[in-house]
Amino acid sequence: MTNYGDKELLTDALDAQKTETNNYNTFANECAHPNLRNTFLSILSEEHDIQFQVFNTMHAAGFYPTPPAEQAKIDEAKQTHACCYKASK
Repeated sequence: MTNYGDKELLTDALDAQKTETNNYNTFANECAHPNLRNTFLSILSEEHDIQFQVFNTMHAAGFYPTPPAEQAKIDEAKQTHACCYKASK
């Protein structure tokens, strides 16, 4: 029998949340009934909140390190995705 530690359990939870958000996003995108679509979008928002909580827990414990972005990488990403991005005024 394998004993799983916090990192493995949280990784499993994060993977599950990523799957859930993908599924609910697809459900909402493919839903023809407005009320049902709104229900899926509400659930999707809740699932994203849970995913963010799991991520923050992992990050705080050092299980999911995120190094700061270099300005050159930020500028490159902005340029690459400029066609899809509208700056707010």
